Amino acid sequence: MDAIHKIIIQINGWLWGYLLIYVLIAIGIYFTVRFGFLQFRGIKRAAKVTFAKAGPGEISSFQAFATGLASRVGTGNIAGVATAISVGGPGAVFWMWITALLGMSSAFVEATLAQIFKVKADDGTFRGGPAYYIQQGLGSRGWGIAFAVSLLLAFGLVFNAVQSNSISDALFTGFGVDKTLTGILVVAASGAVIFGGARRIGKVAEILVPVMAIAYLLVAVYAIVTHIAELPAVLVTIVTHAFSGEAALGGFAGSTMKQAAEMGIKRGLFSNEAGMGSAPNAAASASTPHPVNQGLLQMLGVFIDTIVICSATAFIILLSNAYVPGGAAKGAALTQAAVDFHIGSGGSAFMGIAVFLFAFTSIIGNYAYAESNINFIKNDRNLRMVFRLMVLGMVMFGATGDLPLVWDMADLSMGFMALINLVAILLLSKFSLAAWKDYSSQLKAGIADPVFKSKSIDGLSEKLSDNAWK
Repeated sequence: MDAIHKIIIQINGWLWGYLLIYVLIAIGIYFTVRFGFLQFRGIKRAAKVTFAKAGPGEISSFQAFATGLASRVGTGNIAGVATAISVGGPGAVFWMWITALLGMSSAFVEATLAQIFKVKADDGTFRGGPAYYIQQGLGSRGWGIAFAVSLLLAFGLVFNAVQSNSISDALFTGFGVDKTLTGILVVAASGAVIFGGARRIGKVAEILVPVMAIAYLLVAVYAIVTHIAELPAVLVTIVTHAFSGEAALGGFAGSTMKQAAEMGIKRGLFSNEAGMGSAPNAAASASTPHPVNQGLLQMLGVFIDTIVICSATAFIILLSNAYVPGGAAKGAALTQAAVDFHIGSGGSAFMGIAVFLFAFTSIIGNYAYAESNINFIKNDRNLRMVFRLMVLGMVMFGATGDLPLVWDMADLSMGFMALINLVAILLLSKFSLAAWKDYSSQLKAGIADPVFKSKSIDGLSEKLSDNAWK
């Protein structure tokens, strides 16, 4: 296992240090320019369509948005941000922001594609995502399966072990709860939701996600308000260290700018998932009159995840005395210490509850992605049942195990997913652009709620195996 771990670390070093950083930034810039800075021009419209109604038994735009946000908003927002700061210094936060702002355009493209190429499932809901648009749009089932397998490994298994590990650590620290007992409880709660199918996942997500996000943001607002005089200095530190790379590990072991960028981009992507190809699986499930609505909403999800919630964690940490360059506190423990600084002895209990909600919603959101891809490989009830049991097994393993290898496996599988998806959305982006032009022209014509038909894009209908947009 040690030998395998060393190989995975070497591959991750090349994948993230020399390839994905540049590919993500380049594609984000390309989409930002090609779509006319859509992430800035379309944010108001995204907020407007958030609560659009859906028919009886359908998954609404908000439920699909909440499911995507449930997976995005997890331990990456707490432990991931803290790890980025610990290793890459305060400057890593700046690179997380850049990743998010550029990634919003990638999120729009992939979510719109997922809607365009979605198919109807046996239970009447919709399914889709990169595996589906790769097969239909690019005519390659082989690459679709390669993506699906990468996602099953990353989101269905590895990431869920990471999330349950965070829950067990937080509840043990905050309340002294035995980790085995935590594992059993999380398995039971997760099973109750995932065995209920896509509709139940959407309903649970639309309730829990706003609650957890608002509670956590209130703590951040309190931290900022009570240390408002220090905020300008923190912002200057974030920007200057993004380019100087100072103070991450202190003194002679100081971080380089590259390390700050690498940690910021890697942990930013782990949190907001822009361009990775995960959130499109949730986006495809929505019943909406136009694919662009979900493109806009998933774009908004990246903004909320990173610019709002990850920034909240960064300010909680950097406005406290918990962060010391080269200090022992890292990951969730660093965030925990920072929260204790701001709200006192109740911090441990609050963080235990916050991490539970963040990580639990990620587990059910991750499973929603995985089920869509299980069905892509083979729509078989028994296969879904076996996979659900495997997911719950990994949840139990994560709650009680030591996870350095699992974290590195997560980075590896996430990297391969992102590469496959980024190539696909680059090749298929013409369909998202055509859909955006169709949407914009209808808005300019005075149509309040644009409606999409596949015939509005030349050559699209012939590619769709299950035309939901006739």
